[in-house]
Amino acid sequence: MTPHTFHDLSALRRAVRRICAAHRLPSPTGGRLVLSVARVAGAVLRAGGPVRLEAAEQSAPGGTTLLAVTLRAGAAPAPLSTAGLPLPGRATPDGVAWHLPLGEPQDPPPAAPLPKTRAGVPPQGRPCEAATAEVYEAEIAALEGDLGAALSRVDTLTTELHALKDELGETNSGVLALYVQLEERDEQLRRAHGQILRELEDALRPSPITVSGLEFAVHYEPADTDAPTGGDFYDWLHLPDGTVHITIVDALGHGVRSTRSALNVTHAVRTLALEGHPLESIVARTHDILVPFDPEIMATVLLARIHPGTGELRLANGSHPPALLLRADGTSDYLETRGRGIGFPLPGSESVLEETLHEGDLLVLYTDGLTESRRDPIEGEARLVKSARAHAQRPVDEIPGAVAEDMHTVILHSDDTLALAVRRPPRDAPAAKAEADG
Repeated sequence: MTPHTFHDLSALRRAVRRICAAHRLPSPTGGRLVLSVARVAGAVLRAGGPVRLEAAEQSAPGGTTLLAVTLRAGAAPAPLSTAGLPLPGRATPDGVAWHLPLGEPQDPPPAAPLPKTRAGVPPQGRPCEAATAEVYEAEIAALEGDLGAALSRVDTLTTELHALKDELGETNSGVLALYVQLEERDEQLRRAHGQILRELEDALRPSPITVSGLEFAVHYEPADTDAPTGGDFYDWLHLPDGTVHITIVDALGHGVRSTRSALNVTHAVRTLALEGHPLESIVARTHDILVPFDPEIMATVLLARIHPGTGELRLANGSHPPALLLRADGTSDYLETRGRGIGFPLPGSESVLEETLHEGDLLVLYTDGLTESRRDPIEGEARLVKSARAHAQRPVDEIPGAVAEDMHTVILHSDDTLALAVRRPPRDAPAAKAEADG
């Protein structure tokens, strides 16, 4: 604005209000500026001197804009005091200056109407009696006192608000830190729990047996690595008659309950096998033993008997996926035999399938988690043949894991997975290997 000289405090106040409205200062800031200018100018005007007011926008470092309001006194009786002003200012050689940042535009407060005297006539612009002027000044002083008290209350509330925000921020930080600690502790507990279960389940799963004329390997993969127990189990043992017995079990469900069901099945089958019960009767007899104690048990079972010397292979099935036989010449067959599992209606293997495992042949026994990861068992069986053929010449202990990796490139249906490989190596394999090593 163009600098103006004022001899009257009321006119000065109105000018400051117009500056505040023109630059859209927030109401609390504008009120403080009006009070501060009036308080500084009052001493000069009461001494009979004029004051000069000017306002201009200035650029500040950082790209901000400041409103510079300067009040100058032509002949001040003493340096103008800035102490105790509602809006602190900076003393200059001939006055006081205020520098106010201009932030986001806000709606200006409505202009208050000018007070009127008891006669209803504004005291400025026409002659008035001394008593009327005194009343007007008293009203102005009272309004300034009320405004000063209100601004003081605003300052107090603002301070309290900042304190509450700081306290809330500290509380939120503490809660967030506690939440992070709880998440970390929960993750540690999950890992510890999973490790304990893995160690327990590894202890329950037998290691590959050593039998002359046969090679064994197994791969197990839980559906949930944080809860590795499941219902896919296996067992293998060397029977007194020289044959090798293998049991594959897939109990319904996941977790500890299915693990218990699978263990019960494998233990019952092992006992019956060692007692010499015929292979074709074991599935049904296992059902008869377990169902009275666990009416909800359901499990598929595949039983295999292999003679290491002759390669004679016999299979009994209870609702389980068929074994895959991969011949040394690359041909393959799924060894299908019908039957119903433990807990199913009419349980038992309808027949025993007989085959011969020739030298170089590979037998793959598995659970449905291997072939049904893409929800299509037929497509899964075709991929299993392709994968087994691709890895058949690898060391036998690498084959189950390599096949599982091929089969699980895409998993649409997550399930526990078991893959067990049995190979009858050629008789000259040890000699050939020794010659290669030499």
